[in-house]
Amino acid sequence: MKKHWYDYLWIWTIVYFALGFFNILFAWLGMIDFLLPLGFAIFGGNKWFCNHLCGRGQLCLKLGRDWKCSRNRPTPRWMYAGWFRYGFLAFFLAMFGNMLFQTWLVGAGAASLREAIKLFWTFRVPWGWTYTAGTVPDWVAQYSFGFYSMMLTSLLIGLIVMALYKPRSWCAFCPMGTMTQGICKLRRRREKGT
Repeated sequence: MKKHWYDYLWIWTIVYFALGFFNILFAWLGMIDFLLPLGFAIFGGNKWFCNHLCGRGQLCLKLGRDWKCSRNRPTPRWMYAGWFRYGFLAFFLAMFGNMLFQTWLVGAGAASLREAIKLFWTFRVPWGWTYTAGTVPDWVAQYSFGFYSMMLTSLLIGLIVMALYKPRSWCAFCPMGTMTQGICKLRRRREKGT
């Protein structure tokens, strides 16, 4: 099977997390993975990003299928169920909203910069070496810590389900995939209605 340039985007995922490990401000690059899928869904009406450009999905496939790090068991049906997918999306959006609120608090001077990553939205991991205070406004750094936390947590969840089930089991309930699928459905309904 012929390889395309985008078949190597799993490398982007590794590079992104490595850069953020050494300088938290690189977390802003993750906005590419946040905005591009929405752009494809809104303007193209498709999930081309999810199917071809998602570095996280490719990394899970590379580790799980090619490097045999997956048990390759069937993905549980409940992970595909609407109640779970939309429930996880709601939870994810609530955590994203909380991250934005914390960023706003820091920007408004009501809270101080927290130089820590929160894994699974609970466990604080000191990450102070990745940022030199005063390099950018505190709210920019706060957003970086929060966004990197979300990206790292979702990667870890993806790797856990990859190891337990099929390599791309994360894709069954990925919040971006659920959002883009919802946007595509709404777009198709609107096009049929006109």
